Amino acid sequence: MQPLIEVRNLRYRYEDGTVALNGVDFHLDPGESVALLGANGSGKTTFVMHLNGLLGADGGGGQGSVEVCGMPVDKKNLAAIRRKIGMVFQDSESQLFMPTVLEDVAFGPLNLGLDAATATERARAALDRVGMAGATARAPYHLSAGEKKRVAIAGILAMEPEILVLDEPTTFLDPPGRRSLADLLQNLPQAKILVTHDTSFARSICTRAVFFRNGTVQASGSIGDVVDQFGWDLTPAGNASGR
Repeated sequence: MQPLIEVRNLRYRYEDGTVALNGVDFHLDPGESVALLGANGSGKTTFVMHLNGLLGADGGGGQGSVEVCGMPVDKKNLAAIRRKIGMVFQDSESQLFMPTVLEDVAFGPLNLGLDAATATERARAALDRVGMAGATARAPYHLSAGEKKRVAIAGILAMEPEILVLDEPTTFLDPPGRRSLADLLQNLPQAKILVTHDTSFARSICTRAVFFRNGTVQASGSIGDVVDQFGWDLTPAGNASGR
């Protein structure tokens, strides 16, 4: 079975000289959900930004190989790769900018070149999938944090990706919001990568954890094993840059 994502010996240095990744190997299999754990500054966010070419696609600052659905992450494959992998950012507001929820969710399919009727159909189906079908005419800035997260996810689902990458998805959510989001993600068929400090949330969704420290993968295994081994270093303490 070919992995959906395969990363070999990934290295990345920022322009200021900071070594963010120092030889990372990783794979994601079809249907798998993996949590990326580790303190701020350990390299998790830098790593996931390589998966759809936000970093590294131009060759600057990096070495190693990244493949998504069998395609090398490089400039000629970026458009295809970004249809395969959907990124849900920590701050949902960074993904919500249109006057209404429906327009926001339809924005991605329209950018794929779909006609307005098809894009709207996809948007409505995605909103229904995340439990926000009744919010089509609402302004995104009037939504609660949990509702914004669901709409941001709907915007990604409308693109019909094979992989979801979620960066700190429980940020700004209260306990009921976290439980509701966990229920939603458990029922989505896509393979998933979660960057998170919330180990209880990770346990509810993921079958495997990968622990980052100082730009390297220190361990990979069950959530329980990784938490038992590195629990003291899973908190958000450390480099506030979050790299």
